[in-house]
Amino acid sequence: MSELQRWEQRFAAPGYWFGKTPNAFLAAQAYRLKAGHKALALADGEGRNGVFLAEHGLDVISLDFSPTAGAKAQALAAERGVRISTIQADLLAWDWPIEAFDVVVAIFVQFAGPALRKRMFDGIKQALRPAGLLLMQGYRPEQLAYRTGGPGQVENLYTRALLKQAFGDLTILELREHDSEVHEGTGHNGMSALIDLVAQK
Repeated sequence: MSELQRWEQRFAAPGYWFGKTPNAFLAAQAYRLKAGHKALALADGEGRNGVFLAEHGLDVISLDFSPTAGAKAQALAAERGVRISTIQADLLAWDWPIEAFDVVVAIFVQFAGPALRKRMFDGIKQALRPAGLLLMQGYRPEQLAYRTGGPGQVENLYTRALLKQAFGDLTILELREHDSEVHEGTGHNGMSALIDLVAQK
């Protein structure tokens, strides 16, 4: 089964794999969001985070590998009475725009190993406008012991040193490691080893 088929199968199931409510870290950053700003929600799946951004008045592009996920994201947006744009694309082959977004949201975008991750991180920085915000949450290596979500490859997980090195050319406003309960549908459920990053270009 290809990676696309795997995600298509997951998102074709009834309901919303990661739930309909936004990621808790993203929700806690709502005070940083400004209506009218343009936002990119990376690997947004069924749209819970992109729809949250749209509910706060942002102009949102929700990008995901799975066309099924994009259709469900549009359905969720309609249910909530907001509009989002959806793009179906392989993030690792996507032609990143230049200074196109005021906000880039990357929640548990950890399907990439080190080489492809560098390309993605460089793309994020390229896509941000000056003074633009990166809002990122990921799993730390300790997540492998919890087994409550995320990839099984330790090289795909984030450490403080990794994120400081990758985004050290931005202004890091917040970088926090913590173990917290996560309840996001079927996909993420239970105590989790997390790291949060807020950075400004």
